[in-house]
Amino acid sequence: MKYSALFKITTILWIVWGLVHVFAGVMTMNFVINSEIGSAVAGIADAVNPDLLDMEYHPSVGAILGQHGFNLLWIGAVTFICAFFIWKGNKNAVLLAALTGGLADLGYFLFLDLGGFVNFVPGTVMTLVSSSAIILSFYATFNQPKTKE
Repeated sequence: MKYSALFKITTILWIVWGLVHVFAGVMTMNFVINSEIGSAVAGIADAVNPDLLDMEYHPSVGAILGQHGFNLLWIGAVTFICAFFIWKGNKNAVLLAALTGGLADLGYFLFLDLGGFVNFVPGTVMTLVSSSAIILSFYATFNQPKTKE
């Protein structure tokens, strides 16, 4: 498979991943703004019975979730923007997307997936999407023939 095809596949993966995370960030912040903290938590920890999360939360929990939603939003936006530069094989975009999306999903995997708080779809699937994007783009970036400058 040509390296340019790997970059194009990676682009599609990061676009999907980025849009899902922008949407998740907007939804999380929307729940926080509307003081629906239990719904925000249930949206993140979707394997937990939502009835267990329906309670009164301290305002600081809303602030933490608001920050989390904002982080999802900007991380999704950065990877989405990087995707268009990855299409052409831009090494800096490959590394930036891998750092932002990859580290965000590493934290998700360690604390939510391994904790058993999330369902396979959509969360674990998105972790697989970002992992695939990182592997494909790194393979293409670091194995393509060097061009003379």
